[in-house]
Amino acid sequence: MATRMTISFQDIAAQAARDGIITDAELLDLRRSGWCDGTISPQEAEAIFAINQALGHQAKGRSAAWTDFFVEALGEYLLNRQEPRGYMAEDQADWLIEQVSRDGQIDSMAELELLTRVIERAKNVPERLKTFVLDQIEREVLTGTGPTRFGSDFSGGGELSDTHVSEAEVALLRRVLFGQASDRPAAISQREAELLFRIKDAALGADNASGWKRLFVQGVGNYLQGWTSDNAQISRERAAELNAFMTDTGSGVGRFMARMVKAVPNSAGVVFGRKNVGTPDHDAQVAAEAEVTASEKAWLDAQVEANGEIDEYDRALLHFLAGGDPPAG
Repeated sequence: MATRMTISFQDIAAQAARDGIITDAELLDLRRSGWCDGTISPQEAEAIFAINQALGHQAKGRSAAWTDFFVEALGEYLLNRQEPRGYMAEDQADWLIEQVSRDGQIDSMAELELLTRVIERAKNVPERLKTFVLDQIEREVLTGTGPTRFGSDFSGGGELSDTHVSEAEVALLRRVLFGQASDRPAAISQREAELLFRIKDAALGADNASGWKRLFVQGVGNYLQGWTSDNAQISRERAAELNAFMTDTGSGVGRFMARMVKAVPNSAGVVFGRKNVGTPDHDAQVAAEAEVTASEKAWLDAQVEANGEIDEYDRALLHFLAGGDPPAG
């Protein structure tokens, strides 16, 4: 059965290469073949990328239905094919990077959407992939090169632009920067804040989307004043250890812990070690993080002074840090 499925995928890939397009009937065949056993195999994942590359560099060959299938199938393959589900292994990240940059650049908006969706939905991914995705997003926003700028196959809608920050690029940035597998889940890291400053400086004076200033202010403000739990994100290796511990039916540890937590909800601290008496509560931690430290102020001064002026975006950010509202957008 696996051989027949692979042949089906390969046949459709060959047909797409000849025609430069994939039909609705062919897409239905792919869905039937790919999910008849509930999973996407490595051979099928390779074939899906081959089909996408065979469709060429123009968006017209890639329908919205194709992009949906491409992202859904490869997301399933990368994040849910092995335990612990939702995590990506180092070799998977290497494979993905190789696939989307075979000729030195991302070839389609479908690939850009896949990278975005992985960061948005994965529980965590290897550091190399995080760096790769941030580099690609910055390049696409600043230069508009790589994927075609036509937005018909991009779920964010609109177009990428090399002259201004477009609505599609604002949506793309927000999804990646606040994604679950980003540097800081639902928060902004220093390197992400610096990315926002570089884009801001490069796009000064352009006819930028209305939401760009708000995203810049909220993003940098989040880095300086936001709070995120140290346990918000764990590595794949640690997740695998915890998963193995909780499913250890031989020793009964998992069953014991499940019963303990159900009976006494706050018992985890008793089992794994005494809670730190001096640990501040959540509200105190949030308040502490909201204070801009001397080192953060020095960092902010350097970023603001990088382009030789205090521009409208800097002023909006300083207003927000002083307690004002973020810009409308």
